[in-house]
Amino acid sequence: MEIVEGIGIGVAVVIAALLILFIRRALYTRSGGIIRLSVRVSTILDGRGWSPGFGRFVGDELRWYRMFSFALRPKRVLSRKTLAVERRRLPEGQERLSMPADWVILRCTSNHAPVEIAMARSTVTGFLSWLEAAPPGAVSPRLASQDWPAA
Repeated sequence: MEIVEGIGIGVAVVIAALLILFIRRALYTRSGGIIRLSVRVSTILDGRGWSPGFGRFVGDELRWYRMFSFALRPKRVLSRKTLAVERRRLPEGQERLSMPADWVILRCTSNHAPVEIAMARSTVTGFLSWLEAAPPGAVSPRLASQDWPAA
């Protein structure tokens, strides 16, 4: 009888863990502004270190949550004010095995630290628009430093 109880408790724990993962994901995705996004968390081996997740746009921040995590807080927060795209490329070598074929990798700098993110080609345009956007009446820091001719 003790074995059956142990198995029952184990099954209940697994079901509860899966339920928490799905509820967490449902809470974040219902509010909109969600994109599928992978972030390179380790650069030790070429083509490896990618972690799948989803990004959520909240004001001037892109908050990245790991796909398979119980954490309620984002694993990484990228601020629009300090984020700049250096270059973009297609997946190479082993990266082609870890992400869909139509994804693009963006090498960015955030607070002078490099970060690589990968997203679908169709999502890149929206991401770049969000990155360059500024609220009404505000001046984008990328545009403020340039000398524009007087109108």
